[in-house]
Amino acid sequence: MAQATGGPETRLRRSANAMIGELLKYGAGPAEMRLLTTRGNKSGFLRSTPVSLIENSQGRFLVAPYGAVGWVHNIRHDGFATLRRGGWIELVSAAELTPERAAPVLREYVDHPMRALAVRSHLALSPQASEAEFIEAAARRPVFEIVRSTMIRL
Repeated sequence: MAQATGGPETRLRRSANAMIGELLKYGAGPAEMRLLTTRGNKSGFLRSTPVSLIENSQGRFLVAPYGAVGWVHNIRHDGFATLRRGGWIELVSAAELTPERAAPVLREYVDHPMRALAVRSHLALSPQASEAEFIEAAARRPVFEIVRSTMIRL
């Protein structure tokens, strides 16, 4: 996995993700945040992590700012996941975008001040970076489009 191993940053991120995940289960937290759950492609166990959902006129997208981490491998393997916020669970099918198609979504991702703050050390990009820089970054940071979804109430 591309995620950093060991060290205070990883512990801090894990602690923050656990806290945000609990808030999302109760419908609290930033409006664009969801609790993403995938099935481990080797273990079969369910894995959850908070993600920031991008919604615009082009569609709905999931960005992996830390690269090909566990949930990325799981979605690549299965093609589906769940997104939870409060008592609503959305069953989604996702398709990975090409770097050229992902670049504008990645630009929108880093243009959000809270997202940029959270991933600044991993994304050395500003919203003013060139299109070529975003395409290059998108080749290392997968972006998935949500192509189908069904909502259910718990």
